[in-house]
Amino acid sequence: MKKNFNWFKQISNNGKLERRLSLGEYKRAASWSKYIVSSGAAIKGEGEEEWSADMSQLYIGNKFASGRHSRIYRGIYKHREVAIKLISQPEEDGDLATFLEKQFTSEVALLLRLKHPNIITFIAACKKPPVFCIITEYLPGGSLRKYLHQQEPYSVPLNLVVKLAIDIAHGMQYLHAEGILHRDLKSENLLLDEDMCVKVADFGISCLESQCGSAKGFTGTYRWMAPEMIKEKNHTKKVDVYSFGIVLWELLTALTPFDDMTPEQAAFAVCQKKARPPIPAECPAAVRKLIKRCWANNPHKRPHFEEIVTVLESYAEALEQDPDFFQSYEPPWNLTLSKCLPKCNRSASAEA
Repeated sequence: MKKNFNWFKQISNNGKLERRLSLGEYKRAASWSKYIVSSGAAIKGEGEEEWSADMSQLYIGNKFASGRHSRIYRGIYKHREVAIKLISQPEEDGDLATFLEKQFTSEVALLLRLKHPNIITFIAACKKPPVFCIITEYLPGGSLRKYLHQQEPYSVPLNLVVKLAIDIAHGMQYLHAEGILHRDLKSENLLLDEDMCVKVADFGISCLESQCGSAKGFTGTYRWMAPEMIKEKNHTKKVDVYSFGIVLWELLTALTPFDDMTPEQAAFAVCQKKARPPIPAECPAAVRKLIKRCWANNPHKRPHFEEIVTVLESYAEALEQDPDFFQSYEPPWNLTLSKCLPKCNRSASAEA
């Protein structure tokens, strides 16, 4: 247990001087510090729900990520390393405060029911307005986006691209089987453990398919967002498939989609010009086909994750048998799934 606390001793800034905070930064920091007694101390307040955390057992360490209305810290809960997401309700905006509370309640309700090796594990939460807290497992590998941005463009080996894509697809297949739309699938919300296993995270704007309705007033991430969501139309599980296509492109290129545009310009290009990030010429035909199917403009033409998992696993098996598989394999473009799989997998399916 001692090794788990080694990093915790480094919570102070090791004696290093920091630049002075601006007035705005100070006020924001002070508003949070009212609810965090001190570094390594418990958040004030207790909840009464079944998922409520024992706040006397929660210790907060360094911040490692920030969202629009949240901050994420590394910490310890009941002798276990965890990630702590704090959501702060603004005092000056009642509508936003109400929205954030509903978002928190929805996220906890969804996390409570999810148990899968490719989904972030929920541990506990605390609801004490104006600050809410969600505690999940801590994944030391950080986000997939951070990992990719540490690589040279187009340098991720194809077998690793397929392996990571399978992890994501498994997690999404499970979510959709549970009737849940993620609605913000992107590399920033995909986390890596010490074994490079991907876990889907951040369910702040997720919803049950039966309750999603239209995307009116929805705030997602334009670079990864399906055109029907950008247009605030009714949407289905296929919006996650579109986003998966963008993530698959990220895995292949290690680049940011539409990085030469603002998010608003990207949204306009996707909707009005049917623009997509450029697929490199050297991309294997099999992967190119899968990406294009996933981000098809017509949601009905996008595959389900069950099919995506089947295709990717067949490619992984073929790569294991022949590392040069992608160089020679040309998938048919207008045939059924079984006829698009490598011959060795079709034979195995027939024998089964």
